Formats: sequence, structure tokens, C-alpha cells
Amino acid sequence: MADEELAGQADRSEVFSAEDYAAESMAADMDPWIVFDARKTPRAEFNAWLETNRPSQVLRYGDEEGGSGPVGWISVRGPDSWKDMADVEGLQESWETLLNSGRSITFHTIKELALNHNVLVGKWLMHLDTGFKVDRAWECIARSTVDGKISSAKVSPRNPKSDEKHVICAYNRNFTDEEEVMRLDAAIRAAGVKCVLYYKPDVYSYLGIYRKNRWKLCPTIYESMFDLESVPRRSHIINRVTNLEVT
Repeated sequence: MADEELAGQADRSEVFSAEDYAAESMAADMDPWIVFDARKTPRAEFNAWLETNRPSQVLRYGDEEGGSGPVGWISVRGPDSWKDMADVEGLQESWETLLNSGRSITFHTIKELALNHNVLVGKWLMHLDTGFKVDRAWECIARSTVDGKISSAKVSPRNPKSDEKHVICAYNRNFTDEEEVMRLDAAIRAAGVKCVLYYKPDVYSYLGIYRKNRWKLCPTIYESMFDLESVPRRSHIINRVTNLEVT
């Protein structure tokens, strides 16, 4: 799975370009991950793993005094986590062909590429301040993932050199299946997370389409606001797919 969106913070949007966000994301993907895989590791070990690897305490670039190296992501894979069979190389070749064709770059042309190359995974994104907020939200998501209610999830570690927020990503198989996307939103809410969520298809990440991209595309296609006043309490989903990027 690609990603992710370390972007999303308005305080950096004036100085960071889409290319910067893409490079930052690629660097995190390539660095070592801390992973709990429920398919391989006994559930009895999960609580200790979670306590040891709280995102507010794990440093993105490691602890030189402690001898630890950089950490790209902290990740949990659920008991039903799947292997992504995306044809990323074919996608990127078709992307270059599309760019050279003179056709408009829109959500619909990108969706066409995604369908042709089976690049259908997507994720709900949560941006949270370091400390108790991100640790609590991550615990909720991670436990729900180990319980099999969410397929897989990850969270960015703390970067003490930056004021950027942590990002949590919770994944589903097919961004074109709206019912599936909404079921994942419901699972996140049932886990106890109430912050704003943004949904991004992985295809945007593989193609380097982040905020402030030159096509003025909004790389998130849904927004979920938790309605505290509704009975029963539930999300209010906004479909942003036709919107231009909001800067």
C-alpha cells in the first residue's frame, strides 16, 4: 500500500509543494516500519507492543543517544489483512502516456487508470496533534484492527524537528465501492474516533498527487464529520470528488 499523506496541515501549505509531500511520503515508506501482524503474532503480545510503540513516543528519525534508527510508520495488520495486487508499474506507465496525450487530468481519468491497473485501495486519514490525542485515537484504531473490524492501519511517528501533526491511515480494498468506504467510516467511529476524516485513494499517492498539485485536484474525495447532536450519533459524509483543491 502506498503512502501517505503527511500533508494536511495549513501551517506548511505555503512552503510545501505536491512534489515535497510526495518525496516526504516516499522517504517514510522506505524507512523501517514497526509492525504488529495479527496473522503471525499472538494476540497476547499486543498490549505490550502497543504500549511500547505509542506514536507520540516513537521518533521519526530515531534517537541517536538510544541507538535507534529512523521509523517510517507504526502499523497494525488485522487477521484478515490482504496482499495488495496493484499493478503500480503499469499504472505509472499509463500515467506518463496520459500526461503526454493532452487529455484533461480529472478524477475520472485517474479513476479509469486505477480500474485498469487494479489500484483500488483507499484509506481514511486522521490528522492529530502529538501526545494524548494521537495515542488515544491510535489505540482505538489499532485495537479495532486486531479485532478484525478494520483490515489494516498505520500511524506516523513523532517528528520533534517539525510542528506537523501525526496522520493515521485506515485502509479498505476498493475506493470505488462507496458502501465499503462508508462501512470503514462506521468502523472508525465505532472504535471511538470523533475527529474529522478525509478519504484518499492510493492511486493519488502512487501518482504523486498531493496538496498544491499542478492540476488543482483535491486528492481526498470524501470528508467525514462526526455529528455529536444526531441521534443516533453518526458521520456526516461530504463527497468532495468534484471540488478543486482548497488551499
